[in-house]
Amino acid sequence: MAGLIRDDDIALVRERARIDEVVSSYVTLRNAGGGSQKGLCPFHDEKSPSFHVTPSRNVFYCFGCSEGGDVISFLQKIEGLGFTDAVERLADKYGVQLRYAEGGPTAPRRDSNLRPRMIEAHKVAGEFYVDQLGSADAVAGRQFLSERGFDKDAAERFGIGFAPRDGDALFKHLRQKGFTDEELVTGGLVAQGNRGHYDRFRGRLLWPIRDASNDTIGFGARRLFDDDRIDAKYLNTPETPIYKKSHVLYGIDLARRDIARASQAVVVEGYTDVMAAHLSGVPTAVATCGTAFGEDHARVLRRLLHDHEEFRGEVIFTFDGDEAGQRAALRAFGGDQQFVGQTYVAVEPDGLDPCDLRLQKGDAAVRELVARRIPLYRFVLSNVVSRYDLDRADGRIDALREAAKLVSSIRDRSKVDAFARELAGMVGVDVDQARSEVRRAAARPAKEEPARRGGAAGGPTYPPAEPPTQPAAPPLPDLRDPRFTLERETLKLVVQHPLAVGTMAKDVDGDDFTHPTYRAVWDAVTACGGPSAAPASEVWVGKLQGNVSEQSVAQALNALAVEPLLSSKEPNAAYVAAHVYRLQELTVMRRIADLKSRLQRTNPVDDAVDYNRMFGELVALEQHRRNLRESAIGSAG
Repeated sequence: MAGLIRDDDIALVRERARIDEVVSSYVTLRNAGGGSQKGLCPFHDEKSPSFHVTPSRNVFYCFGCSEGGDVISFLQKIEGLGFTDAVERLADKYGVQLRYAEGGPTAPRRDSNLRPRMIEAHKVAGEFYVDQLGSADAVAGRQFLSERGFDKDAAERFGIGFAPRDGDALFKHLRQKGFTDEELVTGGLVAQGNRGHYDRFRGRLLWPIRDASNDTIGFGARRLFDDDRIDAKYLNTPETPIYKKSHVLYGIDLARRDIARASQAVVVEGYTDVMAAHLSGVPTAVATCGTAFGEDHARVLRRLLHDHEEFRGEVIFTFDGDEAGQRAALRAFGGDQQFVGQTYVAVEPDGLDPCDLRLQKGDAAVRELVARRIPLYRFVLSNVVSRYDLDRADGRIDALREAAKLVSSIRDRSKVDAFARELAGMVGVDVDQARSEVRRAAARPAKEEPARRGGAAGGPTYPPAEPPTQPAAPPLPDLRDPRFTLERETLKLVVQHPLAVGTMAKDVDGDDFTHPTYRAVWDAVTACGGPSAAPASEVWVGKLQGNVSEQSVAQALNALAVEPLLSSKEPNAAYVAAHVYRLQELTVMRRIADLKSRLQRTNPVDDAVDYNRMFGELVALEQHRRNLRESAIGSAG
């Protein structure tokens, strides 16, 4: 209908549409005194609330970005509507019958913006789908719900429906209701092909996706039949003027009040998980719709959580325990800094999602899953660290370096030291060593960190979305590296002067040699019976060569056989003892370091048996080290 909306009708809309009620659909408001309410501004990103609403005067104003106005202008800006469309939408919501002035200057027509019509079309479509769920063709859909523990009441509560398998059943129904092809195609309910228009969803179970105002703006569709031409298990409404998947959270219409009241949001992975959580007594559950949790989703939750420095909410992510879930956790960790409050993760040990958990273990198990949440950063760091063998010194170093990259990426520097401390405990190293590695990772040039990515200056830096692959094995270190001098000199004694070594080396084993080549030489010595069984020197070297197969080891053995000892004198018992016992002492010291690392990673209360056993081993190793030192001293005397 052409013409302007009458002024008195616009005034009536302003009178009936409570601004605090409208704004509360998008922002959690709290009393600020003097009849004013405040929250986080939806028009710019902030961590301290500067957005104020005064219901008595029907106005809002943000002291941060200077945006302000009345209830109509708020809806215009937040939804991107024209003036007429905003008035009409509020009129529909608050029961105001609008009248239009005839013969006035040309004004935007009621249908100039398709949003109200698309919203209405989705409402009618949802009712149509709900009716179809009771049809004979929807047996598979009802069975799907029943197998997952959802009865008729649950289906009605969440508005679940069924799309007929006919190609144009919904299209014909909506056309009979007066909707145009443009409204249906633009809204994503209908598609157009070479043969005409057809329903986008056919033969699938449907969940209505609603915004915070409880308007249906899209659908999520689950595959039921094997002959479905679309292989994707879930099919969602495409991007439309009213449906932006990066801004949409399924279940927000049901959860928003509880999120604001509890200052908690639980992010699950699917529609059935949202249902299971709500039915189990976790009414703050929401889920993304066919996309990963992103910055826009975080903004939606922050506004509802009232998440800022003065009042901190919490966001709890649930992930599957598989590799995909671990990648999701890494992505969530990248966005963790968008929240002022704490972010957590809740993972069922058996790998069950909330829907399966409720089905197998009951409602209480779902509530317990959320109650057992752990900090997200701890989950992510533990996941990274778990890929390395922490019982080996090189494994601890690699784990520390990899995890330090994540810790160094945290924008909130006040959290870095706490994370570094926790990382030290996870890996089993000194706190100072962890801090040093975090500082080194932070100072590393960006070109050396291709996996890290960030936005504008000062924006969050994200960790790798994919778990890093293990690097290729590095080349063997130089045999003459000073780290291996004791190993080299001991083997020279064994090869050149086996009789002088005699039984003094009876307790030496392969683990005393950290270089693979030197260990291989010792393996040849062991295969020949050890130094005490050696024949004459020239025969002894030939016998050793006969037990060596690799060329590099044979070359090393030849070098050991001719290279002079570091001492110009003929080796005596003291010289041999200084090398043999010191070699064994270094091995014991490595074992002590490994054991101390495991003790540092073990909770003495929760794992008392293992902790006490390892502590006993540590005492024994310390005594063994002292005995070796005394043996070396005694031989020298």
